[in-house]
Amino acid sequence: MSRVIDIADRISEANGRSMMRLVEDAYPVCRSITGDGLRQTLALVGAQVDLAIHEVPSGTAVFDWTVPDEWNIRDAYIADTDGRRIVDFRQSNLHVVNYSDPVNAQMTFDELAPHLHTLPDHPGWIPYRTSYYARSWGFCLAHEQLEAMRAAGHDRTYDVVIDASLKPGHLSYGEVFLPGRSDDEILLTTHVCHPSMCNDNLSGVTVLAQLATLLRDTDRHHAIRCLFIPGTIGAISWLALNRDKLHKIRHGLVLAGLGDTGPLTYKRTRDGTATIDRAVEAVLAHTPAFDDKAPRVVDFSPYGYDERQFNSPGIALPVGRLSRSEYGSYPEYHTSADNLDFIRPPALVDSLRALARVIATLDDNARWRNTEPCCEPQLGKRGLYDAAGAGADWEQVRLALLWVLNLGDGKNDLLQVAERSGLPFEAIARAASRLADAGLLERTGT
Repeated sequence: MSRVIDIADRISEANGRSMMRLVEDAYPVCRSITGDGLRQTLALVGAQVDLAIHEVPSGTAVFDWTVPDEWNIRDAYIADTDGRRIVDFRQSNLHVVNYSDPVNAQMTFDELAPHLHTLPDHPGWIPYRTSYYARSWGFCLAHEQLEAMRAAGHDRTYDVVIDASLKPGHLSYGEVFLPGRSDDEILLTTHVCHPSMCNDNLSGVTVLAQLATLLRDTDRHHAIRCLFIPGTIGAISWLALNRDKLHKIRHGLVLAGLGDTGPLTYKRTRDGTATIDRAVEAVLAHTPAFDDKAPRVVDFSPYGYDERQFNSPGIALPVGRLSRSEYGSYPEYHTSADNLDFIRPPALVDSLRALARVIATLDDNARWRNTEPCCEPQLGKRGLYDAAGAGADWEQVRLALLWVLNLGDGKNDLLQVAERSGLPFEAIARAASRLADAGLLERTGT
């Protein structure tokens, strides 16, 4: 088996094409926090990875929440008296407020208007709206469509139909578990509930599915647990129903918004000094700018994606978030403009490569003790200078060997060596592996 540290170097444009194929297949599906569209999306992911599907019954109490009734939609439209569909769910599943109650009525424009949602600043875009926990209904449409309806007259009558059901069923989520040599786990999660929007969050879904595929045949110290869950209620449900597993989770990441051309952005854990924080920051410090935008790190706040659930005080798991442009920071966010043209395969590849390096950093990080601590051991007679070679990175390899030996007192982990030396973690980890093979290091702990 290959090591996790080797994965990033093998990621190529082919991975970008593979990720885009999953996005293209899943894009038309009308997803929600429950229902057949969510299951259909999980089935697409399951065609790539060995995905276990879990079903949580409606009405299940999960901490202070209750799993809602299942929502499914078959059709929806607003039609004029000639039967012409002015707003048509078949053209965009964003046209219906997600989780709308069923409706079959005739209404005037004035009666219908309170249920219509638009974006006046972007008159050609359709907004994304939800009504998960308050019974309601509505339509989302381009503002120019609304203006045309208004111009047709306030007393004009329309047929208004939402052919949907809201009744007891299940909340579905998918899980991939890849065992490691230890019981310690890295938790990776992504929300899979949003309908036809690509960056938020088919990008997170496809990056995690691709990573799970790449990790499947690697030799790992950590077990990897990947969750494909509906936002908020999915994370809360998993946490409530899997409390016996939480003590095994050593590190975690929420993945979202990984396909646009914004800078890679890491959001720290609530503590801010967890190993996952140090690992991601070490990777981003040596990650080149993408589209002239350097990676960035932001502090924790109790708002955003599911990192707020994992960092809640009663759970307190060390889970950060990796994204590109942050939620709500770009005009296309939660609109029909977050489409197949908005995300870029090179951005997905860049995100996947950075994520793979983070996993490798977490997996290879350990404390080591120098077995020849009295002065510098002779490296040449052990072939370690020959292993360094004479290439352009020879000096980096030599320095990495010396730094690992010097700080190998059994107290410093390899991340501390990387931080102190300023060298990439990969160089430090490979140096430690060479020194261990030569009998100059022994592992003292993680």
